[in-house]
Amino acid sequence: MRWTVAFPMFPADHLLPMARAAEDAGFDTITVPDSVFFPENVAEKYPYSADGSRFWAGDTPFVDPFVAIAAMAAVTERIRFLTNVVKLPIRDPLLVAKQLSSMAVLSNERVGLGVGLSWMPEEFTWTHTDMKTRGKRADEMIEILRLVCGGGGPQWVEYHGRYYDFDRLMIAPAPQHAVPISVGGLSEPALRRAARLGDGWISVQNTAADISDAIDALTRYRAEYGRSDVPFEINALCIDAFDLDGYHRLADAGVTELQAVPWYFSGGDPNDLTVQVDSLSRFADEVITRF
Repeated sequence: MRWTVAFPMFPADHLLPMARAAEDAGFDTITVPDSVFFPENVAEKYPYSADGSRFWAGDTPFVDPFVAIAAMAAVTERIRFLTNVVKLPIRDPLLVAKQLSSMAVLSNERVGLGVGLSWMPEEFTWTHTDMKTRGKRADEMIEILRLVCGGGGPQWVEYHGRYYDFDRLMIAPAPQHAVPISVGGLSEPALRRAARLGDGWISVQNTAADISDAIDALTRYRAEYGRSDVPFEINALCIDAFDLDGYHRLADAGVTELQAVPWYFSGGDPNDLTVQVDSLSRFADEVITRF
């Protein structure tokens, strides 16, 4: 089992000291979220709350994940970084490929990409992208990222798809090893996308039952696509397992990396940097070293 610490909606000045503390505590990975802007009014309900409302205010900080990872990689040596998740289809695939390949090289190849689609119509309208085609475009974007960031250094690549089309080009620098791509989401299309195109699946805040059901579905879909023998990671944030027994059950179910946000359970102010830093070493002593 490996251990991820999630950095959700952190103030910018918390990122670097928390990254160093997470590495010192023995965590394997840091995840960072993605949100480009906060529309005052939204046409659709938020899919991850009971009443469909967003649980954060408009001025909640979301440092750009690529900028945040580059900065944290510069002050650490071992720990890896993963986006959870980049809203892929509101972006341009070649620009993402350029950012990702640069981050991979600068970090000594400690970067993975977690991708999702975005649920918010305004994000597509105001970035001049098409929400209706987001799933199919995301599939093509993943294929393009595989070409550019697939390892072996800079390569001549070309792509001729339905939504994206370009002739031979080279992006440099580029990593020597393939950047792993994980896919988020609990819907059948999302799980199928992960099984068909991904190196892994990454959860949001889910129950152990949700995670187990997702793993079962992913196992079926990967067999259907002939990918059962391909290495595949399960990175999960479980909202109803908080002890060693619960973590062992998740590992037995197929989870390969568990996410933690221990400052919410330390008894102090979860927004205080000192509490956040101290909670990482405490979690390492009480959980990681005993697992």
